[in-house]
Amino acid sequence: MIKLLHVEDDADIREIAKMSLELSGDFVVEQCDCGEQALEKTLDYIPDVFLLDMMMPGMTGRQTLEKMREMDSLRDVPAIFMTARAQHNEIEELRDLGAADVISKPFDPIALADQVKAAMQAN
Repeated sequence: MIKLLHVEDDADIREIAKMSLELSGDFVVEQCDCGEQALEKTLDYIPDVFLLDMMMPGMTGRQTLEKMREMDSLRDVPAIFMTARAQHNEIEELRDLGAADVISKPFDPIALADQVKAAMQAN
């Protein structure tokens, strides 16, 4: 089973993503609603992959990943961003930061698990 940490401030998106990923049978999903909560969670939970919302109150997904990359245990965990603002230059910036992939919102719940697995394999 793939341990995934999903960080998303929108409760509806969290619910749809969790259901989509867990129904695939390949994922165990832990969720947080903000970057600060995710940083606290990762003190004792090391996922196989991060799925990060880009725009959140408080810390953005980018800021959350930057903080996670400072921790030795999280430095090499693949990170996938989900964003409604998937402009080409922003996607390139996220890839430069080390993003394995960028998934546009609204996302396809049926394809989400395969997108995450493909990004992990490509990383």
